[in-house]
Amino acid sequence: MQILEVTSASLEKEFLQINATLQAGNPHYIRPLDNEVKEVFDRHKNKNYKYGDTKRWILVDETSKTIGRIAAFTNSHYVNRGTDFTTGCVGFFDCINNQAAANLLFDTGKAWLKSQGCEAMDGPVNFGDRDKNWGLMVAGFDSEPVYGMAYNPPYYQALFTGYGFKNYYNQYFYTMGVDDPLPARFPERHAKFKAKAGYDAHHATLDQLEKYANDFAIVYNAAWAQHGEAKEITPEQVLKLFKTMKPIMDVRMVWFAYYKEEPIAMFINIPDVNQYFKHFNGKFGLIEKLRLLWMKKTGQCKKLTGLAFGVVPKYQALGIDSFMIYECALLIQHKGWYDSYEMGWAGDWNPKMINIYKSLGAKQSRHLVTWRYIFDESKHPFERHPEMTYGKVGTE
Repeated sequence: MQILEVTSASLEKEFLQINATLQAGNPHYIRPLDNEVKEVFDRHKNKNYKYGDTKRWILVDETSKTIGRIAAFTNSHYVNRGTDFTTGCVGFFDCINNQAAANLLFDTGKAWLKSQGCEAMDGPVNFGDRDKNWGLMVAGFDSEPVYGMAYNPPYYQALFTGYGFKNYYNQYFYTMGVDDPLPARFPERHAKFKAKAGYDAHHATLDQLEKYANDFAIVYNAAWAQHGEAKEITPEQVLKLFKTMKPIMDVRMVWFAYYKEEPIAMFINIPDVNQYFKHFNGKFGLIEKLRLLWMKKTGQCKKLTGLAFGVVPKYQALGIDSFMIYECALLIQHKGWYDSYEMGWAGDWNPKMINIYKSLGAKQSRHLVTWRYIFDESKHPFERHPEMTYGKVGTE
């Protein structure tokens, strides 16, 4: 077996293809868009290169057939709470069911990370945000992945644990039917806020995307950035995201709650574009874009996925999330627009979010794991990811 660093277009093609080759015959597999994977490693398109670097490799056998791949990342902005040492990352791991082959890939990533001053590695994760390619699936293989969700053969778990990775934290997805009745407390809290002056909840509109980008940034920075689990985001960054999403965005699924016109909560959902992308085999040229618009117009995507949720701390534990979600339900339920809803993953270090999912009556649909491998545990004993703390902010 031989490791080859990805330094040419032909090797990059092999790096992209091996993911699909190893999933051949799996009826639930949806190939990620090639261009999106390539952009992760494009210094001109991925802003994270300001904070770190990457290397990619493929593994070939004695016949020069590609049998695996891996990428390694350094990122000074990578959140690895609870540690006093530098942690690098590995991701985009694929491998045949062979521990020696997997070990060679992991050793390659480890050696490079050590050369960059790292003393541990987490994986498989993304050189970017946590909403894509993050974690290793260990349960939930019996249905198609939603857009951005990591998806891999079941035997990968044994390859990670066989090398010595340990469970740093669990990631859970939850799902429910769009028309499933919400628990009784939702209409009760909705009625309470409807009767109070100053409270309002409504969905976004395309003609005011700049306003909603600003509202998103306010809620996001208050609800998430303060906990150290995410960096602050600017309205300009959100507006750019909204404009990118515009071709597939359904504004009826993008909700905000307000008190005296100040944004206090958000509930952001999008159609699961994997329901379109599964027909494209990783390509997204002009023909695929036109086909997507036609499929969207004819209502061929019946699945929603959660993109972001947050409540400004001052208004947490009051029921404002129930008010906003029920307003959304009154609009979308029993219309036939969508059938199912799968929520973005919540880590086991964030029990508040998991409790919110459960409060909807949702059921766990997937289980992923982010693993950690410490190079010298005698120097740095392994500890699992600490639970998020909320200070005086309560839970419902």
